[in-house]
Amino acid sequence: MEREITVPSQRAPRRARQEAGPADRTGRPRAATPGVRDRARYWVDRTVVRGVTALVAWLALACLALVAPVSALLVWTDARSPDTLQGKAATIWRTVGQTLRLGGEVGPPLRIALSVFLALVSLLYVSTLVGLVTTAITDRLAELERGQTTVVERGHTVVLGWSEQTPTVVAELLAAHAQRRRGAVVVLADRDKTEMERELRDALPPRARVRLLCRRGRPADPAALARVTPAAAEAVLVLPPDGPGADAQVIRVLLALRAAVGEACPVRVVAAVRDGARLPTARLAAGPGAVVLDVDEFAARLLVQCVLEPGLALVLEDLLDFAGAELHTLRPPGLAGRRYGELSAACPDACAVGIVRADGTPHLNPPPDAELAPGDALVVLAEDHRATVLPPAQAPVRVPPPARASAPVQVPAPTAVPAPTAAPAPVPPPVPAPVPVPVSVAKALPRRVLVLGWNRRGARVVEGLARCGVTAVRGDGVRTPAEPEAYDRVIVLAGPEDGPGAPEVPGGPEFSGDPDGSGGPGRSGGPGGAEGFGAPADPGEPADPDGRTLVALLHLRARERESGRAVPAVAELTDARNRPLAPAGPRTDLLVTGRLAALLMAQVSQNDRLAAAFDVLFAPTGDGVRVRLRPAAEFVRPGTEASFAELVAAAARHGASAVGYRPHGSARPRLNPPKDAVRVWSAGDVLIVVGAA
Repeated sequence: MEREITVPSQRAPRRARQEAGPADRTGRPRAATPGVRDRARYWVDRTVVRGVTALVAWLALACLALVAPVSALLVWTDARSPDTLQGKAATIWRTVGQTLRLGGEVGPPLRIALSVFLALVSLLYVSTLVGLVTTAITDRLAELERGQTTVVERGHTVVLGWSEQTPTVVAELLAAHAQRRRGAVVVLADRDKTEMERELRDALPPRARVRLLCRRGRPADPAALARVTPAAAEAVLVLPPDGPGADAQVIRVLLALRAAVGEACPVRVVAAVRDGARLPTARLAAGPGAVVLDVDEFAARLLVQCVLEPGLALVLEDLLDFAGAELHTLRPPGLAGRRYGELSAACPDACAVGIVRADGTPHLNPPPDAELAPGDALVVLAEDHRATVLPPAQAPVRVPPPARASAPVQVPAPTAVPAPTAAPAPVPPPVPAPVPVPVSVAKALPRRVLVLGWNRRGARVVEGLARCGVTAVRGDGVRTPAEPEAYDRVIVLAGPEDGPGAPEVPGGPEFSGDPDGSGGPGRSGGPGGAEGFGAPADPGEPADPDGRTLVALLHLRARERESGRAVPAVAELTDARNRPLAPAGPRTDLLVTGRLAALLMAQVSQNDRLAAAFDVLFAPTGDGVRVRLRPAAEFVRPGTEASFAELVAAAARHGASAVGYRPHGSARPRLNPPKDAVRVWSAGDVLIVVGAA
């Protein structure tokens, strides 16, 4: 079959030929003649490259070309101008001189030349002075914009370094400083000052007398550290940056901080490292008295506790942030000699949690008869550090009996009038005795947990679960097995399955994901495999650590719809912005471990006595003291109307310290609620306590 092909003409259109101009002898079109505008632009370009002298000369000629004709027109149109041509010329020169500030003197040529010379000297002096002042102001403004000025503050908080958790830390510190009359938070990082202020602008609390100051510089440079005045700060936080070599950078910053502050300066230092192997070195660099947190160990502990206590993720977040109630240490007068049980009832607007001894040793949920010694502090969950601790009740005054007479005289007693007696103190209504908890309400500890995904914290999570008597079974990649209902819990770890710093997977029958090392079905190109969502398309491109978590949650939700049964799951996220995107079910806890670590650093920076208390509270043991969720039916009969203070007393009789509750049908906990608020407790309510198993 033949096809007709049209070949376009090789000749240019007539209009294009006209614009190109006539052709020369060789037949090629001549170049178009440049116009006046093009010639003027070319002349200006040639003049500019000649330097300042040519520019000044042409500027003077241009001014004269404009000023002289206009001055002549003014003189010729003025009725009071001289009649002679010489007089008019002198008037024109005087007008030009006054306009250009050249003096305008008339007379002999030497006099005119001298006046022009003096005017030029004066003009040069004024121009130079204006230029110097303008340059100085411009440099000062540029220095302010670059964030290289010195901060003159006292009692402020310094944040060194920049990472994804810096906005979270700054927001919490601003909230903590907002409780005071005034405060300041200073951020030093090797980033543009304007960009830092733009990202942190949303962290500023409304109508609070808190200053947020950003300075640009390397935190490991002692000269840059001196600009934020760390020696006069109340606390200094060192954040690990994102990317490889973060722990080494933290150690350098700690060494630079000791060089800038000195060995004997009492500055509270809080730092964090990602790898536990660098923890001893970081503590040596930070010096005595500093607090260095192991982020991976902290995240592993939280994941284990959320596996043991479904629904604990939101409780931990509310416990660690400064919005609402948080942990405080109180030391009011007259605290020594009082017992913990009596103090727990003497806090009307706080919930007692434990005791911190004078040497810093914490005792959370101690026995009620534990007595406080001089220097001890009471750990409470309260809105702020101004929580009330009532003084001890006054003992009744004993009146000694009257002395007996040797020979009593019988005198008829008059009509006795009963003496007024004090009204008895109101006795709170007794809390009904606890009833046996139904099997549907009681919460059994998990025995087998399915682990999906893997990262450098995986080995610590498995070890923590084993310490609590829980067997961990590792799945293939992020794909769920055929029957996830065979497990008591499911935990999804964030991050790529294989990556830098990921530890080796422990062997044994508990880990059935990839026994032969061939990769398993989860490493193929199907959904959830290495080529699925969350894995990099290019080997050199970093993977999205939350991508595999989102894929695993999609598989879990699909399996829940198929089987009709929801298995409690704990999913780890690295970015809080992915939390709204996660397809989480009603029994799924989303744990943003990096955000919680940032909240913990902010808490410890404001009160370093809480570091040991949090370490005990998040200890990786199954039978230790930690935050637990207990059915309210263990403490009060369902359908009973009682105040929260009565449940605090009932929890104390069970050996626990109640700090809040979660209403039935609600996912948000209520920490430190009003103790005098009365409500009807249902079988689905959950009491939040601090205690042992």
